[in-house]
Amino acid sequence: MSETSTPAERPESGAGMSRRGFVRNSALIGGLAALGGALQAAPAAAAATSSTTTNARGNTASAAGVVDIPNRYNVPFSVADDELFVFAANFKPFELGGNDDGREATRYFDTVFGAAIRAKFPNVKIKYATWDYPVRYEDLAKAGRVPDLILEDPRLRIDRDLEPLGWTQDITSLVQQAGIDLGALNLGSVEQIKSRSDGGLYGVPLWIDESLLFYNKLIFDKFGVKYPTVGSTYDDVFKLAQKLTRQDGIHHYKGYMQHPDNYLAMNQLGLYPFVPGSSEQPAPADVQVNLTSAEWKTVANNLYRFLMIPRNNFTTVDDFFKGDMSFPGHLAMAVNNLSKLNAYALSSYYVEEDDAAQFAEWAKSVQIGVTSMPVLSRGSTTIYQPDTRAAFIPPQSQHQAAALDIVKYLVSEEMQTRISSYGMKAVLKTDAVVNAFGTAIPELAAIDTSAVYWGDNAVIKNYQNTEYWDIPLYKVFRQHVLKDGMDVDSSLLVTETQDIPDYIKAQAARGLTW
Repeated sequence: MSETSTPAERPESGAGMSRRGFVRNSALIGGLAALGGALQAAPAAAAATSSTTTNARGNTASAAGVVDIPNRYNVPFSVADDELFVFAANFKPFELGGNDDGREATRYFDTVFGAAIRAKFPNVKIKYATWDYPVRYEDLAKAGRVPDLILEDPRLRIDRDLEPLGWTQDITSLVQQAGIDLGALNLGSVEQIKSRSDGGLYGVPLWIDESLLFYNKLIFDKFGVKYPTVGSTYDDVFKLAQKLTRQDGIHHYKGYMQHPDNYLAMNQLGLYPFVPGSSEQPAPADVQVNLTSAEWKTVANNLYRFLMIPRNNFTTVDDFFKGDMSFPGHLAMAVNNLSKLNAYALSSYYVEEDDAAQFAEWAKSVQIGVTSMPVLSRGSTTIYQPDTRAAFIPPQSQHQAAALDIVKYLVSEEMQTRISSYGMKAVLKTDAVVNAFGTAIPELAAIDTSAVYWGDNAVIKNYQNTEYWDIPLYKVFRQHVLKDGMDVDSSLLVTETQDIPDYIKAQAARGLTW
């Protein structure tokens, strides 16, 4: 996942006073009004009725069969009834190229997905938009035009965005009828979606923004240190980090960065912080968490030692390129995402045009090496839980059958091979898919990317009869360890018994259910 899971400018997209039932039927009004007080009753009706009815549109219908969608940028945007509306959010490459007067960010989608979808389904009219370019979820809800297909982050956004809007449904039977073989797809991704789906299946995984260990060969070569290899353990990498955190004249080099929030949230033991209860939809007061088990302490102490290396203080994993450091190329190793690898390799599909010159300058100080992220023990092949992007078909979709056909196509070997060729890890692992990785990104040709499909994503466990809340795991390391100076056991205890209950209570008081 990206280092900042929730963009700072991203508004809260609504919630309800209790889980699903009230949320889906009435809290859409109150929850989204909390964003800015702008929504009326029409969006609530939209959650339960056709997204193209006159009543659901309010005054946004400019002509028969067309819905105009006002937005904060005052950029004209409309969707026709006969268009299958695809909406994508929370994957940075989708946003590139959109910061002009037209607020159109379509290049990545059109290149990787759109062109192939349109060729495969020539009779389907595709309308596409990226979140905030120029419309947002709340704009669509207010206008009463629900997307027919949504590409989103299931780990964080089902509960924060899609459920409060009433835009989720259990598609288990639809997937079966379509002949989509979930068993052939990345197990960790499928289970991650199920863990957020209240006992059902809200989406289908499409690709993974995999985490890998980046290393700067220039620093290793400068100090005569051997590179990390596939299957390296945290113990191995810790020794390297100690060697490479050092001063050389006026230049200080840091040895290692790994985002502590992501490390906990996507931990390699598949640990889930919520304690199973008696319901998939417990009341806020009934939500219980456990961060103080022996397994959680083992996971946390493993990273703690890296954070305690003198002068290897955590700032950002983007220090690998430049980040918050005074000079580029002064971080030896960092765990980061595939999308960042493509950007650091200077692919135009992953770097904003306005940033290209600066990235090219920083790249002079970095010779990229990449291998598997560290594993917990020798011989293990378990990496992070997947940073998945998935397809969702809202129940209000007026083109549900066509949307399902597209989803089936997106997980076919043909499309998974295409996704892999553009530098993302596919959820279908076949020889053709693996061998295609990066072939459409010439900038990757000089980098050994054989580690991309190495290992197995951790699978989340014990999630049945739980409800996900976006709890403040950042408190463990970034607050209590790095700011307060606590040890790991104390930090986990305070987070479990004080920070998380206080957060849930405060969210519930605001009428939010995440």
